[in-house]
Amino acid sequence: MSPLTLFLQADIVVKVVMVGLLLASIWTWGIIFTHSARLTRARVKARRTAEAFWKAKDIDGFVDAHRADGNATARILRAGVEEYHRSTRAGLADRAAARDRIAVAAEDAMAGELEKLSDRLNILATIGSVAPFVGLFGTVWGIMRSFTAIAGANNTSLAVVAPGIAEALFATAIGLFAAIPAVIAYNRLTHRLDAFENELTRFSDRFQATLSRQLERA
Repeated sequence: MSPLTLFLQADIVVKVVMVGLLLASIWTWGIIFTHSARLTRARVKARRTAEAFWKAKDIDGFVDAHRADGNATARILRAGVEEYHRSTRAGLADRAAARDRIAVAAEDAMAGELEKLSDRLNILATIGSVAPFVGLFGTVWGIMRSFTAIAGANNTSLAVVAPGIAEALFATAIGLFAAIPAVIAYNRLTHRLDAFENELTRFSDRFQATLSRQLERA
């Protein structure tokens, strides 16, 4: 019995389940490839900007030169510098409040970037948790159909029972085929995203410390 034969001989409900799970599997792999590449590019660009920033002599000049950059580090820099200038434009009455505002601006920029990078990861979690149960539903439905056919034929030989049960179990196999990569990818991508968040947090803290020293001199 080939997979194609099992699919063609299955009940319409089981066929719908199988097709849905196969589409979920294709969707899963699409998310895995696109988000993995997207996260890699984001980390590389953010690191390059961070390395260049620590070598720069003028913060304002660096931010102006990289204003068109769309990576996370550049956005944190722009948010922090813009808030710094807003807080010091009319004089500096409260340095602590200015530091707090700069921290909020930088953290908000960082959170926005991480939110964009985590988009659709919840789909992987959903597929990973739901797909096995959808496949199990197809299996249960197929087995119920097989038992009904057995009762109608009044024949319990293995040759009569086996094909229907095989079709039903094939639905569970497809469910696992969709779920296992989704769970592994979700855990892996989440781990990489957490590591990227830690990098951005460390950069943001060092950047805020740099602006804090400028506030002391203001």
